[in-house]
Amino acid sequence: MIPLRDKNPTRLVPFVNIAIIIVNVIVFGFEVSKGQALDQFIREFSVIPNDIVHAFTRQGFSLKPFEGLFTSMFLHAGWLHLGGNMLYLWVFGDNIEDKLGHVRYIFFYLLCGLISSGLYIYVDPHSLVPTIGASGAISGILGAYVLLFPKARVLTVIPIFIFLQFVELPALVVLGFWIVLQFFSGLASLGYRTAESGGVAWWAHIGGFIGGLILILPMRKFR
Repeated sequence: MIPLRDKNPTRLVPFVNIAIIIVNVIVFGFEVSKGQALDQFIREFSVIPNDIVHAFTRQGFSLKPFEGLFTSMFLHAGWLHLGGNMLYLWVFGDNIEDKLGHVRYIFFYLLCGLISSGLYIYVDPHSLVPTIGASGAISGILGAYVLLFPKARVLTVIPIFIFLQFVELPALVVLGFWIVLQFFSGLASLGYRTAESGGVAWWAHIGGFIGGLILILPMRKFR
């Protein structure tokens, strides 16, 4: 299922949501320009659980590994990765910004990203696989959306072999299918964790989704 747009009007102009999308695109353009130095750049600004877990050493505390908790949210592994994330952010983010207001939306977005990384680190604290992407923060937005707007209609495209079927479905169905897929993919990844697989990142998506469910109501209440 690929969401194209929702029928859920907003009152505020979602300029923060738009700004986040623009920043992600600009940063990705900068990534592309790195050329042969891209791998080192990704490693320096990504989340690496093993580095964070071992930030506390006998020689002292290193802050450097924790910077990736924020910078990784604005990096992507390719055009498809970027495009998929920005599509979901464009479709669902404006309504959450509308409910929280511009400033609270920024904090909500970042907190969901941090929670997603936290679960990723908890599941595999010794992983050396660099993890990047806005997926965790956006997963939080999806969790908030399905809680606030479960009946909102979402125009969705469903690929059936070589054909594309366009249907309107409730957000609960579209996003419910998405989180179930993440969950089972995450379970499967537990039995196949290697340095090359990176499968544990599914749990970052689940962590962000849970974070969105937990944070949205109190943050909305005290707006």
